[in-house]
Amino acid sequence: MELIQKIQNELKNFNLDGWLFYDFRGTNILARRILKLPEGQVLTRRYLYFVPEEGKPTKIVHKIEAENLDSLEGEKITYSTWQEFAESFGKILKPNSKIAIEFSPKNAIPYVSRVDAGTVDLVRSFGVEVVSSADLVQIFEAVWDDYKWQTHKKAAKLVMQAKDGAFRFIRYKIEQKQKVTEYEVQQFILEKFAESGLVTDHSPIVAVNQNSGNPHYEPTKNSSKEIRENDFVLIDLWAKLNKPNSVFADYTWVGFVGKNVPEKFTEIFKIVAGSRDAAVDFLKEKFAANEKVEGWQVDRVTRNFIEKSGYGEFFIHRTGHSIGEEGHGNGANIDDLENHDTRQILKQTCFSIEPGIYLEDFGVRTEINVFVTKSGEIVETGTPKQTKIIAILGF
Repeated sequence: MELIQKIQNELKNFNLDGWLFYDFRGTNILARRILKLPEGQVLTRRYLYFVPEEGKPTKIVHKIEAENLDSLEGEKITYSTWQEFAESFGKILKPNSKIAIEFSPKNAIPYVSRVDAGTVDLVRSFGVEVVSSADLVQIFEAVWDDYKWQTHKKAAKLVMQAKDGAFRFIRYKIEQKQKVTEYEVQQFILEKFAESGLVTDHSPIVAVNQNSGNPHYEPTKNSSKEIRENDFVLIDLWAKLNKPNSVFADYTWVGFVGKNVPEKFTEIFKIVAGSRDAAVDFLKEKFAANEKVEGWQVDRVTRNFIEKSGYGEFFIHRTGHSIGEEGHGNGANIDDLENHDTRQILKQTCFSIEPGIYLEDFGVRTEINVFVTKSGEIVETGTPKQTKIIAILGF
């Protein structure tokens, strides 16, 4: 009842008549998670769960899987034929109502596009206005409680320690005249994660020179460059506590294998860091004024900063992504490049700010995480944030 009441409260806030959850063979993972369906269920047939703005929900299930939504409250309608399935929509949908579904007009926000166009067409055929559930999803998927916030802060401290350890590991190997590769540093970080009780969904990025110009470069055991003196190094690492419902911390730092960092690296870093800080200042200003902020607006701040510096064509990805139980969460992304993300940045959500400039011989990225508190305070995590390139041999 608590979940349904919360959904109905939010439907009132958004002036919606209902939320229609639809899934077929796991295509809508958001529905399964928001509705807290039991793990391991065999769901081979289409199902619907409709929560009206007020009143009892309705579940529509196939007769051979009639018990699959029994964990949810509401009346049950069963179907067997495709005609019965189509007719069931008419039993729950009222003409001229406004219904939220996991879709995005013109696929503008693909992260929420979980319901196929044909099903959306079927819903519309009953005289219903279909709207995106994108902002509703955020409330249930991206808003953190205090437990998640505490797990993030603990993970942030441990991830930063692993980052520091990785740069020291490089320094030690170079000073001892021992060979060290990107892959070896990556594995060092993973060992530190394991020792600290952290887990990750993907191996960290350790990228040298030209490889740092590839935002998603990944060293492997069979493909990895040696790190030598006077090399430029980028490390991007993310992890979370090995505990239920914990959330990720995700940071990127850069260093130079020497005692003095050449100006060509410093010049680019200052631009990237300046754009990062401009985004944070923008967020602080907007939330202090209690003004609505959408993801695309923050991306535009960093992008304008870099464009004015003459490097706009070399900033080839969005500014940041939502952070949650997955490294890339289901809240607003900081994006006006890959997608025009109009989702509102909500209080008690977290996201990365990670602008970058990627040139032919090296690339610079600096990444922090930002959490918006319940009171609207903008908190940077992974502090102290990087303000200059690490001189690794003097680290």
